[in-house]
Amino acid sequence: MEIQKPKSTSVGLQEENLHHQSSQIHTLSFHSPLCLLSVSTLCNISTLLEFFFSYRKAKIFHCSFQALKKKKKKKKKKKKKKKKKVIKDMGILHDDVVLISQSDKEGEPSVITVNCPDKTGLGCDLCRILLFFGLSIVRGDVSTDGKWCYIVFWVVCKPTTRWELLKKRLVEACPCCSSASEIFYYRSELQPPKPPDVFLLKLCCYDRKGLLHDVTEVLCNLELNIKKVKVSTIPDGTVIDLFFVTDTRELLHTKIRQEETYKALEDIMQRIVINFNIEKVGPEIAACSQASPFLPSGITEDIFHLEVSNELPSVSLTSSNVSVVMDNSLSPAHTLVQIVCQDHKGLLYDIMRTLKDYRIQISYGRVYIRQGRKCEIDLFIMQADGKKIVDPSKQSTLSSHLKMELLQPLRVAVVSRGPDTELLVANPVELSSKGRPLVFYDITRALKMLNTCIFSAEVGRHMIGDREWEVYRVLLDEGASLSIPREKVEEGVWKLLMGWE
Repeated sequence: MEIQKPKSTSVGLQEENLHHQSSQIHTLSFHSPLCLLSVSTLCNISTLLEFFFSYRKAKIFHCSFQALKKKKKKKKKKKKKKKKKVIKDMGILHDDVVLISQSDKEGEPSVITVNCPDKTGLGCDLCRILLFFGLSIVRGDVSTDGKWCYIVFWVVCKPTTRWELLKKRLVEACPCCSSASEIFYYRSELQPPKPPDVFLLKLCCYDRKGLLHDVTEVLCNLELNIKKVKVSTIPDGTVIDLFFVTDTRELLHTKIRQEETYKALEDIMQRIVINFNIEKVGPEIAACSQASPFLPSGITEDIFHLEVSNELPSVSLTSSNVSVVMDNSLSPAHTLVQIVCQDHKGLLYDIMRTLKDYRIQISYGRVYIRQGRKCEIDLFIMQADGKKIVDPSKQSTLSSHLKMELLQPLRVAVVSRGPDTELLVANPVELSSKGRPLVFYDITRALKMLNTCIFSAEVGRHMIGDREWEVYRVLLDEGASLSIPREKVEEGVWKLLMGWE
């Protein structure tokens, strides 16, 4: 019996011959004694076995390759469908909503680009976040058609800036609400968010200089928003701090988040903590935690005489050289607002906050800060109804309000309360009930730098005229208040709040 190699080179014939010859091999291997086979036959069998196993390997590879091609085709089809859906629904990839280009050289600005659907007040929300993260805007460009907007910020940052967290918060502020497969789509009608849960953080510890600022810094780094504070010192030197806070991450009800908060406080306070507790409070307790809606007349006269008299400030604690000019001749559909003023911390936020409260929409804007803190701003705006501001009274009201906010975005005063000295700071609250970030942090930091101790502190919201204000009342330690002139305390707090330290 002799086995011949297949002569045909075609795959089909090779497979047929291989099947026939492999059956012969099987017969030879198990039914015929190998000793009866000739040497040539054994060589042919060896060759055939090599061909057989090579063919099997090729067949397996071919099948795997075909399966891989099918998978790739399916993926391409899915990608095409996604691209079509993005164009159809004005969608945008999650990672493209906010792009951050960090500066390679120290002192040069980083660039933040926001590309998303538009909404009234979006610029205010973004500027508030940048202010919270301690970024200074040195240049900005805004462009929108009313449906989609493109915003670029050039910012100077700190070495400790948390870029990933910043990007996450900026994306959350954009009206890109519904997501599917990491693609976000525009939704015109947004459901109002439910009020965040309020937690009471109780801290009992031994007193030391700068304690309140250190605690406030920890809470800010943890993204715990301070809604109300009650701080008091008892005669034995023990401090009792009560913070009503909300959690930006909405995790403070979990044990892990509470332990993270405690560890962060313990690390900075160096074992002076006596007692610590966090508990969620109900709506009735949260309502009771709010301050009285009306301030005593003495406090109102001390820091709000400008609001009552509707006059521009003439005191020393103001910005300088503010110019607000409105022009309707350069655009058929928009009112041009030109602002020239001195730069300060949160300048663009103060402008955007004012426009948001008046429901003014920005179609195009340019912000540029020159050397010497001189800021030039051009804004093409229109009302919520899509029309320019033609009414002279509306122009005058908006212009006066912008001037007031730029001259004195915060109110600062140091006054006598009998034998005690009290520091008063107030800032306006947005109509959306959001306050200016990091005010209490800057107050406590300024007092720590001035080596001034805090005996007690309260934070609450009050109605002054037709506006809501966030008012900070800090009772200074008697020894410290006597050693440092009140004017120096007032000026030091004001400059730090304005970013002029």
